[in-house]
Amino acid sequence: MPDKPLFASEYRKEHAELVRQTCLYVATKLGDLLDELVVVGGLVPSLLIPEESVPRGEEIHVGTMDLDLGLSLALLDAERYEELTARLRRARLEPDVNESGNPTFQRWKIELSGHPKVTVDFVIPPSLDEDKGGKIRHIEKDFAAVITPGLRLAFKDRQRLSLKGMTILGEKASREIWVCGPGAFVVLKALAFGTRGENKDAYDLYYMIRNYGAGFDDVLKHLDPIIHEQETQDALHILRRDFSKPDRVGPRRVAEFMYRSPNDEMQADVAGFVRELLRKCNIP
Repeated sequence: MPDKPLFASEYRKEHAELVRQTCLYVATKLGDLLDELVVVGGLVPSLLIPEESVPRGEEIHVGTMDLDLGLSLALLDAERYEELTARLRRARLEPDVNESGNPTFQRWKIELSGHPKVTVDFVIPPSLDEDKGGKIRHIEKDFAAVITPGLRLAFKDRQRLSLKGMTILGEKASREIWVCGPGAFVVLKALAFGTRGENKDAYDLYYMIRNYGAGFDDVLKHLDPIIHEQETQDALHILRRDFSKPDRVGPRRVAEFMYRSPNDEMQADVAGFVRELLRKCNIP
């Protein structure tokens, strides 16, 4: 797996399209398992805010380097993960390897002639007392998922979208898939930023707040049903702590991601949007 780019200019539209094609391809293979999966991560903004809906002159989302799929706990309870991994293998996916050459059972890959490798990361909500965010849950000997606090909210706030076009194999297809809604996405990205402080997480979060639907009220419609969840409250605290003023770490890292350096105008924009969201959530 290539290192994730540090700056917006290093993301390539062509690779983002490959990730989208991989998502559609995987959907054609998983079929009746799709109700127990939800697309999360960097592909979500381009699915919820398609390029044709972005106002002229505004930047489209930079895309993503990989596909993140959230697994429901119900999938594990029914032990359907065995069918999941069998279908993945039949679809030419296999576990990726890390820098030491060891298999990464939580990250699978597909490599086709003429295309760069595309990876699929599997994530799962915590369910055991000892579960900690970022740790690996080994589900079977060759399949695992990253424990991700707040992921359960992506199954409460999710949207069923039609994904159409070409698969990574060059097949024309269309499938209905579940995609993390904007409320849960903001929560997940804020929690991720609070844990690892990545510039891309800050950018993804800001992009969703700024561009989803017709404005804040559309984001709030998705936050309201999950507003009292502990993970949401934790995320709002992170937003207040890290994003509510231009000189704080969140706005600064959005600017660094976009411009490779601080940018007063961008940082003020980020802080302004986050403060307005917090105000509407009654967060002082």
